[in-house]
Amino acid sequence: MTVADPPSADLVRRAVAGDGSAFAEIHRRFARAVHGVVLARGPAAEADDACQETFVQAWRQLGTLRDPAALGPWLLAIARNLALDRLRSRKRDGRREELHEDAAAARPIANDRELRERTMAHIRALPESYRETLVLRLVEGLDGPEIAAQTGLTPGSVRVNLSRGMELLRERLRKDGWP
Repeated sequence: MTVADPPSADLVRRAVAGDGSAFAEIHRRFARAVHGVVLARGPAAEADDACQETFVQAWRQLGTLRDPAALGPWLLAIARNLALDRLRSRKRDGRREELHEDAAAARPIANDRELRERTMAHIRALPESYRETLVLRLVEGLDGPEIAAQTGLTPGSVRVNLSRGMELLRERLRKDGWP
């Protein structure tokens, strides 16, 4: 957000009043964070659709948001719930999420796509707080203050989550044969 950008609470009020450009600005500001949250929980092939579905639900429910200043955490809660619903649906349908870690580690990496998939599988196996902050930083390109602003976490919590998450990820990658 720049100095000229309106606060999220103002955007919420304008969007609830029917200002489509205000909601477009909400989407612009939060799309990477929402995408990162759904990506941290499910296959990359579904992340774009889940992100879009999150914003459709948000548009429909925006009038129910009690604290417009809490827009970011509210959007991310919608994204988390949607991603968990999709995960449950995949499990009910018998679809596999990703390569199992043990099976993937047993053979060499064939290409960049497989490398990304294996790395994401390792990230998804981490505790949720580390998983989300790592995806927001490493995949979505948000910096620490942006992650804090969009998630509602304190900057200190973001730093701790990134540091601890990176250490756990390094351990997993070393077990997978990376230096």
